Amino acid sequence: MPKVTVDGQEIEVPAGATVLQACELAGKEIPRFCYHERLSIAGNCRMCLVEVKPGPPKPQASCALPAAEGQEIRTDSPMVKKAREGVMEFLLINHPLDCPICDQGGECDLQDQAVAYGRGGSRYEENKRAVTEKYMGPLIKTIMTRCIHCTRCVRFSEEIAGVDEIGALYRGEDMQITTYLEQAAAHELSANVIDLCPVGALTSRPYAFEARPWELKKTLSIDVSDAVGANITLHSKGREVMRALPRINDDVNEEWLSDKGRYQVDGLTKRRLDRVWVRRDGRLQPAEWTEAFGMIAGALEGDKASIAAVAGDLLDAETMFAAKALVNACGSNLTEARQTGMTYDVSNLAAVNFNSTFAGIETADAILFVGSHVRWEAALLNVRLRKAAKAGAKIFVVGPEWETTFPATFLGSDLKLLNRVPKALGDAMKAAKRPAVILGAAALAKGALGAALKLVDKFGLVKDDWNGFNVLHISAARMASLMLGFTLPGGTGDIAKAAPKVLLSLGADEMDYAPYANSLKVYIGHHGDKGAHHADIILPGASYAEKDGTYVNTEGRVQFAERAVFAPGDAREDWTILRALADTLGVTVGFDSFGELQAKMIAAVPALGEEGLADYGPLPKAESGAKFDGEITGYPIKDFYLTNPIARASEVMQRCSDELLHGADVKEAAE
Repeated sequence: MPKVTVDGQEIEVPAGATVLQACELAGKEIPRFCYHERLSIAGNCRMCLVEVKPGPPKPQASCALPAAEGQEIRTDSPMVKKAREGVMEFLLINHPLDCPICDQGGECDLQDQAVAYGRGGSRYEENKRAVTEKYMGPLIKTIMTRCIHCTRCVRFSEEIAGVDEIGALYRGEDMQITTYLEQAAAHELSANVIDLCPVGALTSRPYAFEARPWELKKTLSIDVSDAVGANITLHSKGREVMRALPRINDDVNEEWLSDKGRYQVDGLTKRRLDRVWVRRDGRLQPAEWTEAFGMIAGALEGDKASIAAVAGDLLDAETMFAAKALVNACGSNLTEARQTGMTYDVSNLAAVNFNSTFAGIETADAILFVGSHVRWEAALLNVRLRKAAKAGAKIFVVGPEWETTFPATFLGSDLKLLNRVPKALGDAMKAAKRPAVILGAAALAKGALGAALKLVDKFGLVKDDWNGFNVLHISAARMASLMLGFTLPGGTGDIAKAAPKVLLSLGADEMDYAPYANSLKVYIGHHGDKGAHHADIILPGASYAEKDGTYVNTEGRVQFAERAVFAPGDAREDWTILRALADTLGVTVGFDSFGELQAKMIAAVPALGEEGLADYGPLPKAESGAKFDGEITGYPIKDFYLTNPIARASEVMQRCSDELLHGADVKEAAE
């Protein structure tokens, strides 16, 4: 490891580190616009200039200069100060004086660095250049006259997202950053370029002119749009969530966020259930809590045990625990969270977990997907798979073809082909040191879990420091529900056979309600979606942004989200509704506050009390007679932007679906 001297301080730096990284290890702040830790080095903004000896007697770009033994680096010399002032002066030559109306104001790198490293005035008197407006879709607002050509957006699209949609045209003063043919950026991670842009060239179109950063309250939360469990910050103003931004967590989402997780938040205020409704004479009409609770108690009179609960995909662990406590207290065990009817074996949680972890899958050198459209089911996992592919991993897919962002071999849609493994797949797995299998929701629905476990021995998926058997869920509530034992062997089919008098639907908007025609259907949720349309009683609940809660992602990582805002109108946190219902039914659930509920839940399942990866133990042995059967005809997600009730209520997500997936020509108001 080379030793360098930074402003008189000698430090040891890792081999391969740059001078910029060496300076940061020494605690020095180095200004930069084009450099980003997760992108390739461009070296084109020249803001990170430092003085290095031995070397030419001129400032050098520290981001592109390798640190070497014996270097003397100066970050505060008069030469460096003058050079940075000159670079900043050139950057501001063509930058418009837009700060008062720019959405980047208050979180703009150019503003901050102009104050810290710029001159007090400009010597430039010529006309500023202007750039014709670009269109990058319904999510990204562009004012490219502000662009300083850092090329972060270009490098992100090519290297991270794997979609070559943004690039540069022309040269010199005429250079422009644009999407090719000026079409919308149509991939699942497109809005991350907004976070990357150091100026106001790329800003959020739905958030334009809504608020300034210093007006917003910031709350730590978890994205529930998929099972990745991306770490996010909810920015709220008053009682409204204004935007969601990613938090850095290298184990989960690094610092990226899917467009759905970022932009579905405008659906939190639309089509909301904010009062109690009951069905009278075939029509839903407003009611009071006492009347609704009385109807539920009346339906259960004489047979309290005839009650069941089905949990939706967005629920926190506390709500499911409270529902299970209520149902069990009534003498019933009818609880299920796999609302679409799946019935795979959940007796061993290691068999339904993403065991390689997201960070670990980057190191896999042969990967087999079975029934997973990963770009739509877990867009942030797709980023990790691109890293594996770049490192040389061979990737195979069993299922209908979809547009990948990495080289992949599609083997066909018939699961039976895995009973006699194709030679190309077998050879790749045999040669791999870290082979991996990823079983998707489409494969689980076809009952492929038992047969997939036979691949553990066949491909050598488990080694001393490696477990390559993975299940990729698509529901944010799934792993928590499995840990809580919120499942039945026959899934929702067992509940339908039991024909309960009362069915509690906890935000279950994707299930089939036809078998429950004779049940009193009680919907506890936050949006007027499918579940509310079928309900006989609607009790308004709280969304993920309006309650504290514990979530477990598909890799078994326990994470905690905080409440950002209060629920609207008469809506209440779900656990309080279930607690009040317990009093009406005359049963005891054992908690009176959220703290007591959480403590009782952790006592029952200790792993839910510790943030981080839960330990599910070793994989079970595969049944000898299990065989792959059936054909995967499609994937469960038909529209990436409209997968849950919040997204379906979101005007932004609806527009993305219409324009980016279905080719609709969405006109502006002025047109």
